[in-house]
Amino acid sequence: MEHFDVVIVGSGHGGAQAAIALRQAGHEDSILIASRDRNPPYERPPLSKDYLAGEKPFEKILIRPEKFWAERNVTFRLGANANEVDPLAHTLALSDDTKVTYRKLIWAAGGDARRLSCPGADLGGMHTIRNRRDTDALKSEIEAGAKRAVIVGAGYIGLEAAAVLRKMDCAVTVVEMQDRVLARVAGPELSAFYAEEHRSHGVDLRLETGVERIEGENGRVTGVTLSTGETIPCEIVIVGIGIVPSVGPLIAAGAAGSNGVDVDSFCRTSLDDVYAIGDCAAHANPYAGNAVIRLESVQNANDMASVAAKSIMGDKQDYDAVPWFWSNQYDLRLQTVGLSLGHDACVLRGDPAERKFSVIYLKEGCVIALDCVNNTRDYAQGRKLVETRAEIDPALLADTTVALKEMI
Repeated sequence: MEHFDVVIVGSGHGGAQAAIALRQAGHEDSILIASRDRNPPYERPPLSKDYLAGEKPFEKILIRPEKFWAERNVTFRLGANANEVDPLAHTLALSDDTKVTYRKLIWAAGGDARRLSCPGADLGGMHTIRNRRDTDALKSEIEAGAKRAVIVGAGYIGLEAAAVLRKMDCAVTVVEMQDRVLARVAGPELSAFYAEEHRSHGVDLRLETGVERIEGENGRVTGVTLSTGETIPCEIVIVGIGIVPSVGPLIAAGAAGSNGVDVDSFCRTSLDDVYAIGDCAAHANPYAGNAVIRLESVQNANDMASVAAKSIMGDKQDYDAVPWFWSNQYDLRLQTVGLSLGHDACVLRGDPAERKFSVIYLKEGCVIALDCVNNTRDYAQGRKLVETRAEIDPALLADTTVALKEMI
């Protein structure tokens, strides 16, 4: 049985950054990254954006060149899922029928795309966008002639995919259970703007609508029947309705957690010498009023990775990173800083008709988040307002002649 000082499960942004941070902190002992993905670490956001559009080859979305890992003596076990953790013996059983031992374990396994549970959900032509294989399969079907798509879910993934598919001249219908797009991450003003944007590009938006079943013929999708009774003909269906955290082996080993796996401020689970980071790690977030949440973002994965690596190296620092996100759709770049969850007021800064504006979210008079559309200056300057929970007159926040940095 091979022994590694640190074993990292998962080769996404969190897993890759954990290995990088360990080496940067002076860790000289062995590191293993075990991952069910068969590719070296690569960026995930482009999968629903420029990689799907064919604007970036795979080599351009690698987190680091392959030689980088060899130079830093990071070992990979790719195509090997983590099946079982024994926290007492400090062993990890992999799907290639091998076991390894560890001194410290970092769980960065992310999650699986949530699937539809309705009849027909297993037909050919059903897609999610979670890894390279997912996007390659989708691209190949479009290149083979599929020109009609139904996208289930109007979150970031669904809307980004819709924008790309419209550029590829596909007919696109987006189906969303909520009464607005981006309902889980943005306020009504931003939702209305993006709904109109997609409709102006020819996307058929069906809000407050569910999926009853997937129609098929000869094992392949032919249409989607909605809760209204209408059937939308299509060759492909993309499902973007969130993820299921990949934490089964940790929970089976006794780790605490219900929505993912629970971690403390140093990213430690309730199991000795086991850390968890990224999408699957439920933590008390200071920018959510210390509510226990999971954050599905590159920022969160990278910052948690650094916290875990420092803790392992004896430099314990609480996780206290400002959340940020971004989304590219058509010619619009949405940049978000902070968390708008629980806001009780918002301020529109700028004119959406000019395609450059910001929405500033307040809670009890304090700035807690900004959504900035084609407005990098507000995004960069607004970060300090979020960090300090600045209390500023809403009329001043709305005044675009005054820079946000001047309000601090």
